[in-house]
Amino acid sequence: MMLRQDQTEITPLELYRLLDEGRTPFVLLDVRNDDEFAAWQVEGRHAPAATVHVPYFDFIEDEDAAVAHLEAYRELPIVVLCAKGGSSDYVAGLLRDRGFQAVNLEAGMIAWGDLLIAHDVATGSPLIVKQLQRVGKGCLAYLIADGGKAIVVDPHRHVEPYLALAEQLGVTITHVFDTHLHADHISGGRLLADRTGATYLIEAHDAEGAKFEFQAVRPGETLTLGATEIKLMPLYTPGHTPGSASMLIDERFLVSGDTLFVASIGRPDLGGKMDEWGRMLFHTLRGQVAQLPDDVLILPAHYAGVDEVRPDGLVAGTLGELRQTNEALKLETEEDFIRFLEQNQSEAPAVYQEIRKVNLAWLAVDEVRATEMDLGKNQCAASQAKAQHA
Repeated sequence: MMLRQDQTEITPLELYRLLDEGRTPFVLLDVRNDDEFAAWQVEGRHAPAATVHVPYFDFIEDEDAAVAHLEAYRELPIVVLCAKGGSSDYVAGLLRDRGFQAVNLEAGMIAWGDLLIAHDVATGSPLIVKQLQRVGKGCLAYLIADGGKAIVVDPHRHVEPYLALAEQLGVTITHVFDTHLHADHISGGRLLADRTGATYLIEAHDAEGAKFEFQAVRPGETLTLGATEIKLMPLYTPGHTPGSASMLIDERFLVSGDTLFVASIGRPDLGGKMDEWGRMLFHTLRGQVAQLPDDVLILPAHYAGVDEVRPDGLVAGTLGELRQTNEALKLETEEDFIRFLEQNQSEAPAVYQEIRKVNLAWLAVDEVRATEMDLGKNQCAASQAKAQHA
């Protein structure tokens, strides 16, 4: 993808393609304030030629000094971003007036955080599995379809892309499944079920006290999609939460929620019971997960960084590969596992407890507050990188 000389704005999808293809050198100028920039940045499979952070108010207080930070990049296109797209639009215009090729990221980091990209896991004959990546937040959802029927797993609160994908594929969403009570983002599970008339599924432990109707996932129960009977078998995989459940699809794919990631595992401390839930997680990984064969493809609900994205664009790995590369799966004793968790834990964002209440319908928030709560990269992994940057 190329940026046109006369272009003044770029969409989040266009920015994603620039970063994914890596063929067009450009500079990313972030004009958010210091703490926003430190907490969450744009990432892609290929880095821009440079990322420059100059807060918006620096341009207001001393325009010449602020622009001086960019003189070394005068020959390159500059993509300017802020939280909502307003401040960055002003800065992009200012830079164009000074002879730079500058474009504004439309709707800013809020729109970047909502961008959803679909990748094929399996296509037709007869099973369809789509991984839907919320690239700015590191969240993953799935659409599994066969015989004209589909189940959507872990959708986020803007449900239109899932409805559009189902229409495009010519399938009816009959079930919506949340693998656990999410804390990092507001779930779209109940809304998508309401919009489609689908059955909403969640494990009963995680929905305890919820102020909405649901069908409890029963571990070992087989759900069937389509005439060819592709079996979706829920597995009870507690640890990240006491009601975490995974889904084994056609004996080939494990949609693992936050139980197992490609490079890490789901942190068990978000309910304030790290030791208790951590021991659950150890037995889940050494029990239910360990019994699966090496060729089962793990499809997680989150990823921590772009290094977990495969060359084909998927965030996935066979269990055999993860047994060799994922440090948490190599730990053989419960005490070593708990020690690993203690050493690889960052402080959980305070807003996560509020999000849990929203997802149980204990708390109602308006769209403005929901957007604020949803901002930022997920922090659901127990990983050394997360702990080091806390």
